[in-house]
Amino acid sequence: MKGNLPIGVTMGDPAGIGPEVLAKALQCSAVAGPMVLIGSRWALERGAAAADYRLPDISSIDKPGALDGPLGLLDIGVAEPADFQFGKVHAGCGEHAVQAVECAAKLCLTGELAGMVTCPINKAAIHAAGYVDDIGHQEILARISGSERTATMLMTPGLRVVHLSTHKSLIEAARFVTRDNVLQTLELAQTSLSKWGIERPRIAVAALNPHGGEAGLIGREEIDQIEPAVRDAVALGIDVVGPIPADSVFNRAIDGEFDVVMALYHDQGHIAIKVHDFHGSTTATLGIPFVRTSVDHGTAFDIAGCGKADSRGLIAAIDAAYALVSGQLARL
Repeated sequence: MKGNLPIGVTMGDPAGIGPEVLAKALQCSAVAGPMVLIGSRWALERGAAAADYRLPDISSIDKPGALDGPLGLLDIGVAEPADFQFGKVHAGCGEHAVQAVECAAKLCLTGELAGMVTCPINKAAIHAAGYVDDIGHQEILARISGSERTATMLMTPGLRVVHLSTHKSLIEAARFVTRDNVLQTLELAQTSLSKWGIERPRIAVAALNPHGGEAGLIGREEIDQIEPAVRDAVALGIDVVGPIPADSVFNRAIDGEFDVVMALYHDQGHIAIKVHDFHGSTTATLGIPFVRTSVDHGTAFDIAGCGKADSRGLIAAIDAAYALVSGQLARL
């Protein structure tokens, strides 16, 4: 931990399951703080009531430095919409979600928080609130921190996956597989994992095409883009191999051969992680100047307000944040 600074936890979209899973996570003895909850008391109370959970005593604070105990709430001052309803897109809830993320990120940048954990936001709601250039958390955090190159790493016990791209259509994602992009993401993965406690990570790059392209018979991206990028990375001292066909590389990583796999598009990595361990999976953002972890699920509007949401992902994300700020990625 950075001088025992607290972790910030944003509540996400109040109309989704974020406040509910946060209320449930606070009942877990493993979630011991110090933590600053960032959002609104009304949103947290709504989530707790939906789950029929009683909240612990949570003092209101105006800054992380005022925290006196394991838990505090920093209210961002966004009022509850008069027509609030669980499971419905609302611009006011989108505003609440973005303001909480922006607040936490700024407090990380000023050194007042050791890192941040995020509950899910809803893309339609944040667009309704006017944040049309922000597709998700990664874009908001890049905007606030001024980071030019970011990447998503999904983690679950036994498997880590760094994504070359996430929020792109499948056609756009394939076009993004270039020598320069692959190399830059490999460098980012090497730097980030080293900072978080795996000094020389063993990296495998997944192939884009079935069977790795079959020597160019069903795609040349492996030959023209990925293999040259891997050679460039090896020349820079990065421990990386590939491209390896995607139908085998993840299993080899689970067996312990690699510390992390680079997936070349969103579902290639997400499916592997979530099939391996859906409820234990979390996300970390690479390329920003502070630790950010997150749940690996969305706002789940279909069950929001029903008390059915599972808090294991948030508990894992909080644990992951404490591990990363302490340089203990290897234990996850």
